[in-house]
Parts: sequence; structure tokens; C-alpha cells
Amino acid sequence: MSTAAVHEPQEAYDGPAVVQVDDVEHEVRVALRGHFQPLDGHFHWYGRIATSPGLAEVASGASVELRTPHGTARGKVSDIDPWGRFRVAGTGTPPF
Repeated sequence: MSTAAVHEPQEAYDGPAVVQVDDVEHEVRVALRGHFQPLDGHFHWYGRIATSPGLAEVASGASVELRTPHGTARGKVSDIDPWGRFRVAGTGTPPF
């Protein structure tokens, strides 16, 4: 058995992240949550990306890569909430 620390997926992450849209990376802050859905057998994660001027041109429905210090995952951004934050969601191994 390895003595290296292993990060187990958590149900929440709030902190710094990098959002990559096409070939452009944006440093952002995120608030992410997730849960295992027994009906489809997948982990669903979702959350908000804090307001970022660099993301102003991103279209709703765009595919993104989201990286945190704990991992990387593909997701999709959707509409912007009243506070200017993108919603983001994905299925499978979360980036936290």
C-alpha cells in the first residue's frame, strides 16, 4: 500500500480554479457541489463560476475544462445568474 496521500472526491469545493475555453485559460473562483445519483449511476457536479471579465464572451452551452488543485473535468456552462456568475455542470469524476 502506498503512503502517498490520495484525495477522495468530496461533495463540495469553494476556491480557485482555471477554466479553459477553447485554448484560452481563465483564472477564476468557483463554488462547486456534487452528489452521486443512484438512478443513473453517475456523480453529478454543478456550481457557479465567479464573475470574470475574460469569460464575458463565452456563450451559454459552451464546453469547458475546469481545473482545481484536486483534479480536472469537462463540463458545460449555462446561463448567467443575476449576479453575473456562470452556472457550470458536469457528470462523472468531479474536478474537486
